[in-house]
This record gives sequence, structure tokens and C-alpha cells, in this order.
Amino acid sequence: MTISTDRVASRPARSEADVELTPEQLRDAYRQMKTIREFEERLHVEIATGEIPGFTHLYAGQEAVAVGVCTPLTDSDYIVSTHRGHGHCIAKGCDVAGMMKEIYGRRDGLCKGKGGSMHIADVNKGMLGANAIVGAGPPLAVGAGIACKLGGKGRVSVAFGGDGSCNQGTVFEAMNLAVVLQAPVIFVFENNGYSEHTGASYAVGSKDITARSRGFGMPAERVDGSDFFAVYEAMLRSVARAREGGGPSAIEATTTRFYGHFEGDPQRYRAKDEVAHQRETMDCLRRFRDKSVVSVAELDAIDADVLKLIDECVAAAKAAPLPTLADLTTDVYLSY
Repeated sequence: MTISTDRVASRPARSEADVELTPEQLRDAYRQMKTIREFEERLHVEIATGEIPGFTHLYAGQEAVAVGVCTPLTDSDYIVSTHRGHGHCIAKGCDVAGMMKEIYGRRDGLCKGKGGSMHIADVNKGMLGANAIVGAGPPLAVGAGIACKLGGKGRVSVAFGGDGSCNQGTVFEAMNLAVVLQAPVIFVFENNGYSEHTGASYAVGSKDITARSRGFGMPAERVDGSDFFAVYEAMLRSVARAREGGGPSAIEATTTRFYGHFEGDPQRYRAKDEVAHQRETMDCLRRFRDKSVVSVAELDAIDADVLKLIDECVAAAKAAPLPTLADLTTDVYLSY
């Protein structure tokens, strides 16, 4: 890992499978995290105007997980997302302008305005779709993983889920099947502390998602989800194992979300000043800046570029055409 050597004393030794991240890769990782953050911060403002239809679940605060997981992947690898999927889409390389148009329900959005915030997909990027049903993604990811195994090209599949999804029977069955078939699937649990409005400390009976995952017969590890480098290193190990035929594994990333479960959530279940404290102590962008060898000037320039990009995306989305009545019956059925 290419990071400043005076800050790595407390971090675990690198595995043999680890590789160096070039300055360009580090800049790209930061750009993706910053893009996710500003995309979500801007949506938080724009949603208040009433121009964006449907429910929206913001990913701000969890950027290091999405980018750390997706950095070792290629367009040929698959991911399956959740209702909180904007960050996963951007990290996997989906077009940001197309995403914004999709969220605004515009005809030239990534899914022609029919998916909206919770159902964005881009198969060309290996993004098989966000999913509004908790725990519905892992079975799809296992199916994709089986296809990867049968294809024999070393591809992998990733199932994103929150701490709430770890209690779903669909997830249990998917994890068991992945182990039985030794499918190249990586289960990523983003433990942001809350399943909608219920604390994970209450809802997860075992109090340990990582140990529960091991109980299915797969390797599993817990990482600090606000540390891009920790997530990335764990993902490298899981991806190497999967590509080499070692079967599935799981990663639990402890993190937080800076907004409510959905936009409009009053968040009465959170302690006073909880989010303000977490923005000070668990901001993955700040942590990246502290550990990265990329200069402050370069990172500041990326910040400016990203803000300009988001401004352009919002303007383009507001000016884009809405679907027509004739579009209602297109892309409904697929003929094989």
C-alpha cells in the first residue's frame, strides 16, 4: 500500500497478495469517494425542492466501503447493491450524469427514468442493480457468482448488504449455497449501526456478524469501514481467494451514515450530537487525506473538479426530457 510510512505502525502487516497503489490510483480512489459524498450532499439539498420523485436513501459517510470494495474489481466482475446504492454505482464506474438523470426520473437516465434512486443498474459496468428489498441481493450475487465460476475466467461477484440484511433468511441461504458450490462470491456487510431505525446491537442476536458468517464455513473478517485502506486490503485478500478458486468469503465493515435511513427520517433513535461527533471522528475523506501521500493541493483540486461535475449533472438532469407515454411499455419484457 502506498501510504506515508509514519502512519502505518498501528495497521496490520500486508499480505503476500497485496499490491502497491500508484499515486494515480490513490487520486482515483479519493475522487470516487469525494464524488459520492458531494453527489449525496447535493441530493440532500435538491430533494427538499420536491423535484425528485420517490424515496431516497443517502450513502454519505460510507464512501470508503464502496470504493475500497470496488477498487480491485473490473467491469467484468459483478456487484449487487441495496436500497442505499448510489455509492456502489459510482464506485463501480457508472456514469454520474446518467445516475443523476435517473434519480430525477428523466428519459435518458441510466435506466431511462424507470428505476429511480433505488433501482439503478448498469450491466455494462457489472452493476446488476440496486434493490429495495432487504436481503434480496445476495441470492442474485450467488447466481452471478455461479456464472463466473462456470465461465472459468476468474471473475467474482459481490453482494452488498447492511447489518439489517444479515438477519434475513435469503442471506443465510445464499451464503450456505455459495459455500456448498464454492462460488466466487464476496458478502460485504456495511454495519452502519442501524437497521432502518433499530440498533444493530439489539437486532443482531449474536452481536457478531463476522463470527456468524464464519459459521457458514467461509473466511470472514471485520474492518474499519471509515478507513479506505483497511477495506481495500481486506478486499484484496477476498478477491484473490475467489479468483483462485478458494470460494466465498465475507467482510463486515463497521461504518456510519451521516443522514437518516431515508430522506425525511427525523432520526429520533439517534443520540443528541451523534452525527456531528461522527462527522468529526469517522469521516473517511479526512482519514484518507491523513494517510495518503497525494499532496493536499492535488486533493483540493479534485474537490473543485467534483463540485463542478455535480453542478453540471444537476443542471443537465433538470433540463433533460421526461419519459413519454410511449415509453411506458418499453423494456418491460425480454425475449430470449
